[in-house]
Amino acid sequence: MPFPMAAPAAAGEELVAAAAAAAPTTTTPPPPKVSPTPTTPPGVPGHPSSPIDPIEPDDSGRGAESYRDGGGGGDDDDDDGYQSDGPSSDATTSISSNIRDYTWENNRRYHKYKEGRYAFPNDEPEQEREDMRHAMVLHLCGGRLHFAPIGENPQKILDVGTGTGIWAIDMGDEYPSAEITGIDLSPIQPSWVPPNVRFVVDDAEAPWIAPPDSLDYVHLRNMAFVIKDWTKLFQQAFVALKPGGWIELQDLKFNYSCDDGTMHPEDYGPLRMADLIHGALEKFGVDTTSAEKNPERAAAAGFVDPRHFVIKLPVGPWARDKTMKTVGLYNRSGIYDGLQGITMGPFTRGLGWSQEEVEVFLTTVRKDLMNARIHSYITWHSLCAQKPLSAAAPPAAGGQ
Repeated sequence: MPFPMAAPAAAGEELVAAAAAAAPTTTTPPPPKVSPTPTTPPGVPGHPSSPIDPIEPDDSGRGAESYRDGGGGGDDDDDDGYQSDGPSSDATTSISSNIRDYTWENNRRYHKYKEGRYAFPNDEPEQEREDMRHAMVLHLCGGRLHFAPIGENPQKILDVGTGTGIWAIDMGDEYPSAEITGIDLSPIQPSWVPPNVRFVVDDAEAPWIAPPDSLDYVHLRNMAFVIKDWTKLFQQAFVALKPGGWIELQDLKFNYSCDDGTMHPEDYGPLRMADLIHGALEKFGVDTTSAEKNPERAAAAGFVDPRHFVIKLPVGPWARDKTMKTVGLYNRSGIYDGLQGITMGPFTRGLGWSQEEVEVFLTTVRKDLMNARIHSYITWHSLCAQKPLSAAAPPAAGGQ
């Protein structure tokens, strides 16, 4: 989110996680090729949803399956796993620069490093919600951690915006041959992780110090509300990837919609909330609709073989399909539990609302989210693209 893979003394502060004894794991075979058209991904059993076909509601009255709690990252006071290997730089931060400090606002905790860069909290409730979303995506994708065909023995993987580090840790278990680096503005990752996983406090939009042609795979998830200059990010990823390397992005688009008329857009609280978040973040240069625009940006940076698909995710366990029923429960729980976290920063900083005004507004949103008669959904976007084996220099930086 070395950065990525540079020598620690030149890169700045590397936060090397303490290594646990890694149990041997079985590497899964590479996933089948994903269709480049917006459709259901392979390997999602019994999944009827696509941008074309509506989700069938369940009229049987059955409840959804229960879901597991996220294991999650957190603050480990016994062994923080953060060590200083060299002088700090603009790209990464030193342990001596209060890297562990946080700032508090409206009773929520936020990152201190590059304070204000990220509008959402990093406290325990938010970490638990992030791990729940990871579980949701795994369930949606039939247990797959990725769709990019990276082979059985990738060597260097970068996870941009690693959050609690849960995806990077799972990848470390699945690919013991790989050196996996997760970057984030917040040092909230656990200390005891697979020995091939490490975490770095860094800003994904700062200049990358990864050597050219050094990475096999770059992964981003849930970064649509974070990145300001996607053009620059794609260009930096293109330079850092080896010829033939892959970039993969997975993002939610909170475009609350409905196929059966049970949702009325003019008075649906979650849709009004999403519009307000979009307007607030737009003031800070963030485009929350980036998921649908990124295929063109990837192509402009030089990537080829785009594999983009979109899936409707029900908000609540109203779908007839068993997989989507469980995904819908995950989805609604993640939204409901995160309402204060995803609105408080944008609304108070971007729209000038008071904390009390935000809380009053959220009462309607909560009520609408729990209304079982409303069959709303949002969309999940997955994009994979490859750096050509014979790669030309990327276009000059600039633009959004």
